[in-house]
Amino acid sequence: MNIIICSAGKRVSLVRAFQKELRDIVPTGLVFTTDLSPDLSPACRISDGYFSICKVTSSDYVNQIIKICIDNNIKMVVPTIDTELQILADQSDRFKEHNIHLILSESKFISKCRDKRLINIFFQDHDICIPRKIDKRNLTFPVFIKPYDGSLSKDIFLINKESEITDYHLNNDKLMFMEYIDPINNHEYTIDMYYGGDNFVKCIVPRKRIEVRAGEISKGVTIKNEIISFLKERLDYIEGAVGCITLQLFFNVHTKNILGIEINPRFGGGFPLSYLAGGNFPRWLINEYFFGKTCSYQENWEENLLMLRYDDEVIVHGFEN
Repeated sequence: MNIIICSAGKRVSLVRAFQKELRDIVPTGLVFTTDLSPDLSPACRISDGYFSICKVTSSDYVNQIIKICIDNNIKMVVPTIDTELQILADQSDRFKEHNIHLILSESKFISKCRDKRLINIFFQDHDICIPRKIDKRNLTFPVFIKPYDGSLSKDIFLINKESEITDYHLNNDKLMFMEYIDPINNHEYTIDMYYGGDNFVKCIVPRKRIEVRAGEISKGVTIKNEIISFLKERLDYIEGAVGCITLQLFFNVHTKNILGIEINPRFGGGFPLSYLAGGNFPRWLINEYFFGKTCSYQENWEENLLMLRYDDEVIVHGFEN
C-alpha cells in the first residue's frame, strides 16, 4: 500500500504528512514522489524514493506514472499541480484498470475549475456571489485583471488609472476584467475542503490569508466563522468532487458578504496549516481508499492556529552536478 505524490517540487510538508499518516496505519508503507528534476526537488529528497518523469504535457506522461505505480506497488496517486489535473482526470479509467486510486475530482469538474469563467457560473448556480465583471470598453477604476486559466499569480494586474492600461491588457483574450475588492474590509480566505468518494463534504477549514508570496500563503490563521455554514449549505455535495479542493473567497468583515473567487481541485500550498490544525486529509484518504472507511462530517479542528512560514534547507552530501 504505497503512495506517490506527483510533481512534488517543494512540497516537503505534504510529503511528510502522508509519510506520518501512512506509517501510523501501514508501518511498511512508502511515500514516493515524482518531479521533472527530482535531484533538485526538496520534497523528492525527503520522500522514500523518487522518480524522474517527463513533462506533464508529454503524451507519455500518464504511461510513465502508471508504469511507476505498477513497478513499485503504488496504489494511490496524489497530483499537486494545475497543469496535470485535466490530463490525469481524462485518463482516470486507466488507473482504475490497475486498481490504482487516483485522488482527483472527475474530469467535468476539473474543467470548470481550470476555467475561471466557468467556475464563476458554478458559483452563481450555487448561490455564491462573484466580483462584478467590468466591460473593458467602458472601464472604471480601479480594475482588477487576471487570466481565466492562470495560476501562481501570473499575469495579474491592479490598474488604478487609464494611463496604466496597455494594448496587452485590452487585446489579450485570456484576461478577465473585474471590480477591485478592497482588502481592508474584505479579508481573503483559502478554504480547504475534503470530499469523500460519495462527493459529500466531510470537513471545511477556512484559512485567513495574512501574507502571500508568489501566490502561496506565507502567513495565515485558521478561523471558525460564518464561512463554514455558508459553504456547508451551498456546497455540501459537488458532483465529481473528490479529495482536497481549495476554494478562495473574500469575506466582508462588516456586511458578512462572501464573494467566490476560484476553486483549485488539489492540495494547495497552504494545506499544512489545515493539517496541523486537525484537518487530517491524508489519513482520511488512506482510510477511505485503502480500507473502505469513509469519515463523517466533522469540525473538530483547532481554531486560531497561526502559521508563519520561513525558508529551510534540505542538505544532500556528495551531489554531483
